[in-house]
Amino acid sequence: MAKRTRLTAPTAEELAALDAEFRSEKPGRPNPGTAPIASVAAESAALSAAEPAQQQLDRLDAQALREAREAGRLIEELPLSQIVTSEMVRDRVVLEDEALEELTTSIRDHGLRLPIEVYEGASGEYHLLSGYRRLEAMRRLSRPAIKALVRPKAEQAAAFVAMVEENEIRENLSHYERGRIAVLAAQQGAFASVDEAIKSLFANSSAAKRSKVKSFAEVFELLGDLLKFPEDMSERRGLRVFGVIRQGALDDLRDVLAASDFDTPEQEWTQIEKVLAVVEAGPIKVAKRGRKPARAKLRSEVIALESGISLRKEEGPDGFVIRVTGQGVTSDLIDDAIAALCTFFDKPA
Repeated sequence: MAKRTRLTAPTAEELAALDAEFRSEKPGRPNPGTAPIASVAAESAALSAAEPAQQQLDRLDAQALREAREAGRLIEELPLSQIVTSEMVRDRVVLEDEALEELTTSIRDHGLRLPIEVYEGASGEYHLLSGYRRLEAMRRLSRPAIKALVRPKAEQAAAFVAMVEENEIRENLSHYERGRIAVLAAQQGAFASVDEAIKSLFANSSAAKRSKVKSFAEVFELLGDLLKFPEDMSERRGLRVFGVIRQGALDDLRDVLAASDFDTPEQEWTQIEKVLAVVEAGPIKVAKRGRKPARAKLRSEVIALESGISLRKEEGPDGFVIRVTGQGVTSDLIDDAIAALCTFFDKPA
């Protein structure tokens, strides 16, 4: 008799029994309801579980340490003999003995609370970024090592900014020191010009303060090699010196400073003031720029200055025009020239 075909659907219990029979016949077949990635994750978890807890902690600590070192967040104990301070010109002209002695005493009694900042050089030495006074105090105490944050090697401009910002916040620099570091940073190639150095180093300062820094930068450029006590020059005195330089008294000032040997700041200032008194009492002169008075060469209404800048006088129906050209001509330079012209034309007849 022929087998009859079943036309009704199997029950849930019958389907479960068929599935169990199918799996028992092929034990090597993977469960189709499990994705391959789940198997990989399960194996990884099993391996992690097999790793001892202390090894896991050691591995995580090593990773955190490596990340902290790379980001410059790691405080290390460095030998003082490996720290170099000559890579960057410091913004401080002198260290006040009394303040340095107080810091040295504090470190001796209470320890170094704030680490210095350095970056590692090519030969394994460490170059100082900030903390010159703390480093000097530790050397006075003959300590063998100092706590330091090892920063990633910064661009030179950023390093100068960091140094100036630290001293601006903790102990204000004098205007002379500000002008000096701006000039030296530009001379070392950290900035394209003194103007750019001032704008970058003192970006958070007012325009009036940056203008004063610019004045003292010129005083440093023109007289810094002869001034014996520049750090004692007050803001008012420095601006007076800058004013008479702009009126053409540079040679007189240099002659006075070169001819005398001063033992105190007041002796030096007394001789400087003699020049200032004569110039300030006389008629206002046209400003001169540069260490030596520029020798003008008149050729077809063009004046060529030794600085590389040329002045051309042009006459038109509405008056005269002075055209300024040459490398180094900036908007700030023209502003200074206009200010000098205003002073010149505004003097009493």
